[in-house]
Amino acid sequence: MKYAFATCVLDTDAHALIRDGEPVHVEPQVFDLLHVLVESGGDLLSYDQLVERIWQGRHVSDATISARISAARSAVGDSGQRQEVIQTVARCGIRLVVPVSGQSRPARAERSLSQVVRMSASEDGTVLAWSEIGDGPALVRAGHWLTHLDKDLTSSIWGPWITRLSEARTLVRYDPRGTGMSSRDCGEITVGNAVTDLKTVVDAAGHDRFDILASSQSAAVAFHFAARYPERVRRIVTVGAFIQGSRVREPSSGSALTEALGVMIRNGWGQPDSGYLRSLGTLFMPSASEDELSEILDLQAASASAERAIEIRECCSRYDEVAVLKNVSAPVLVAHAARDSIHPFSQAQLIAAHLPNARLLQLDTANHLISPRDPAFDVLFDEIDAFLT
Repeated sequence: MKYAFATCVLDTDAHALIRDGEPVHVEPQVFDLLHVLVESGGDLLSYDQLVERIWQGRHVSDATISARISAARSAVGDSGQRQEVIQTVARCGIRLVVPVSGQSRPARAERSLSQVVRMSASEDGTVLAWSEIGDGPALVRAGHWLTHLDKDLTSSIWGPWITRLSEARTLVRYDPRGTGMSSRDCGEITVGNAVTDLKTVVDAAGHDRFDILASSQSAAVAFHFAARYPERVRRIVTVGAFIQGSRVREPSSGSALTEALGVMIRNGWGQPDSGYLRSLGTLFMPSASEDELSEILDLQAASASAERAIEIRECCSRYDEVAVLKNVSAPVLVAHAARDSIHPFSQAQLIAAHLPNARLLQLDTANHLISPRDPAFDVLFDEIDAFLT
């Protein structure tokens, strides 16, 4: 839904605020506050109502509420002194004092996602679970942290990814060794084995030439595959990728981060209410809603054991694969969150600088996992569609 008021448009589907034709970045709670105001039709909203709608009834201080109201005013070009858009009624609440018009956004056609999960053995005997969805040119989603073929299909986070990626394409997905529906009892986790696993899946699926979508640690795998089999890879898209692990790029602070993540996993894995695990989930998606955070934690726990998750993170922390980039001839779209806390934007810059044919896309978000609620989601997928067409 798009709500027009004053000089602003609030697009709740794209989770975006436009003022005077330009996008305005707002924090999630500020966006939610504006959403509540435009839906209220000018009715007075008490602070208790705001707390119930925005913070789900959790205790928040008056200072926090005032700060969000101030930020909302600033975002729409108003101020506490003028109060031309958002008005405060002393000891009662706030209301919107400008007309609002609403227009529904054309909905994307609903698609029912279904799959048949197949199993194939890699060279060392590790069994890999994979599936195909959609029809058209092949796009292979390289396996990354942490997936589950079955659960991802109905996920409010990954489901929309799968829907968009499989529009007019055959999307090939697989769970990396030791995770998801693949064999939990597996051989060693290395970049070399991951490249072999990727080849195992595409060979089993019967695709000779295809595009690759690689997120996070799977980018290094995709680059090695493309360098080794250039005739098979048409184009590559990376999202939140890194080419140097945290222990390599920042030996001191990176090692500390890896150790801290290990502590969070070891002490909180499989415990949705654990402060350790919630902190881990928030690192991956700082703007996550309560429902999204719970889903992230449930999906991760279902995808791997704590020991396997730590093993994967430790392996990734030691990646140092810059040298392979010069041998990748396929065009690459390098997309990355500007304020990613898991893998810094500087890794995207490094990747793009060393690839012979790359374009860098900076996404205005702090989310490593990009939610469909994030305005960056539509930006990312529009760019992917244009690049792969």
